[in-house]
Amino acid sequence: MTDTRGPKAPDEAEAKTAAGSDKDSPAQPYQPPQAYSAPSGPGAPRGGGAAATQRKPRTAVRTAPRTRKARLRVAKADPWSVMKVSFLLSIALGVCTIVAAAVLWMVMDAMGVFSTVGGTISEATGSNEGNGFDLQSFMSLPRVLIFTSVIAVIDVVLATALATLGAFIYNLSAGFVGGVELTLAEDE
Repeated sequence: MTDTRGPKAPDEAEAKTAAGSDKDSPAQPYQPPQAYSAPSGPGAPRGGGAAATQRKPRTAVRTAPRTRKARLRVAKADPWSVMKVSFLLSIALGVCTIVAAAVLWMVMDAMGVFSTVGGTISEATGSNEGNGFDLQSFMSLPRVLIFTSVIAVIDVVLATALATLGAFIYNLSAGFVGGVELTLAEDE
C-alpha cells in the first residue's frame, strides 16, 4: 500500500511516533513463536530480529574432497547364481589346463626331453631280447590330452559342487552371525 495523502509535516510524524500510534505504519510479517531462544554468547550472531535467527551459508571452501563410505553386509549368497558362476569359471580353468598341458608337451618335445629320458629308461629296463619301456609312445600328445581332459572334467564337476555347497554353508553361518560386513569407499 502506498500513502496517497501527500507528504506529512515533520512535526505531525513526530507526534504520532511519540504518542505510540502505529495505525499508518506498514504491518510486520507474522513471526511464529520460537521453540528455543536465540543463541547468546561469543559465537552468537549479532543484531536482532529475524535476520539474526537465520543461519548464514558457509563460505569456506574445502580443500580436500570428502570420501564417501558405505558399510554393507552380505547376508545371503544365492546358491543357484553361485553354481552358475562357479561352473563357468571352472570350465574356463579346465580349458586353460588343457591348453597349458598341450603347450608344455610341445615345448618338452621340442627340447628333446622325451627322447633323452625315454632312451635312459629303455636302457635301464631293457633286456637282451626286448627294447624295454618306450616312454615316447606312452607319453604321446593324444594320450596326454585325453588324460588332461578327464582331469579337467572332474575338476569342473568338483569345483561346481564345492562352490554350491559353500554357498549353502555360508547362508547357514550368516543366519547365526549376520554375514560378512564390507566397507566400500568411493575413489577420489
